[in-house]
Parts: sequence; structure tokens; C-alpha cells
Amino acid sequence: MTKVLVLYYSSYGHIETMAEAVAEGARKAGADVDIKRVPELVPEEVARSSHFKLNQSAPIAEPGELAQYDAIIVGTGTRFGRMSSQMANFWDRTGGLWASGALVGKVGAAFTSTASQHGGQETTLFSILTNLLHHGLVVTGLPYSFQGQLGIDAVKGGTPYGASTLAGADGSRAVSEVEQDGARFLGEHVAKLAAKLFA
Repeated sequence: MTKVLVLYYSSYGHIETMAEAVAEGARKAGADVDIKRVPELVPEEVARSSHFKLNQSAPIAEPGELAQYDAIIVGTGTRFGRMSSQMANFWDRTGGLWASGALVGKVGAAFTSTASQHGGQETTLFSILTNLLHHGLVVTGLPYSFQGQLGIDAVKGGTPYGASTLAGADGSRAVSEVEQDGARFLGEHVAKLAAKLFA
């Protein structure tokens, strides 16, 4: 059975919701899926005063665990058009995996969230994919065969580089059903690719 890791960082819960949808899609394709998160770096009093979601149930990942998986799908919110420092810190701790080539040939993908429609979704996705490419992963995006990202009938996330959502400037916008569908599609797509590669 293909093993998939959904690795995420979520401040307000939007990426956590997307991670669960990604995992659902990967499980639909028959994969064994783990959802893990990276550690919070913000002091607890700052996180509380900023209304971060602190009761997330996913266990904390350790860099060395990445080698156990056939596919790794990474999600984090955008920070000034790039991945969050929490996620960057996690990948900065994977030098040993890089040196040994432990992740070469695995399948990788990305998902993100921004406050606004033009808040840097694509640059953030590329900042994630860059890390995966440096590790030698075979990366994929969200193909246009996911029809939900087409059309201009509503404000919605979704890019050919990965699944995405919009949170609103105050974090009040919930992840829409079409955005969750995109995340599910991405998870299923990655799991199917990994199953083919590791058959």
C-alpha cells in the first residue's frame, strides 16, 4: 500500500481543513495516509493573543520520518508570498535527508492559503515545490482536469501549481466546498501517481 504524508502548518485552521481534505482524497485512492504538522515557533502568549488555533490534533512530525513515505504533500499558509517560517524551519532541518538522497524519487505536491485573492498563492506554492525539487522529489500540481478551479463565477482558490484557499484578511472566510474538492483531488492525484511509480 502506498504511504502518503500530509505535512502542514496552520495558524487559524484553514490549512488544517485543507490537510484533512487532501488526506481524504489520498485515502480514496487506496493510500495509507498520515497527517502530521510542524512545530509552532510563535510563543504561546503571542499565539493566543493572535487567536491562533492551538487545539490541533495532528501529531508533530520529525524530519527523519519523511523517508518512510512514498509521497509527501506539504501545506502552509502564505507569509508575504512565501511559505511560513514554521514550515521553512522544518525543511531547514532536513539536511541529513538531502545529503543521503533519502527523498529522491518520492512524489511531492503543495497546498496553501492566503488572506486575499492576490496574496501570493502561486509564489508560496513554488517556495514549497522548490524545497521538494532540491530533495529530488517528483512534483505535481493540481491539473486542470480538476474543473473546479476554472470559471470566474465566485472567488475561489485553486492553481495548476497546487490546491489553495482564501481565508480573508481577518481569517473569517471558511474553506469553500470547491476548495476542499480541489484538495481532495490533489490528494487522490498524488496517491495514484505514487502507486504507479512504486508498483
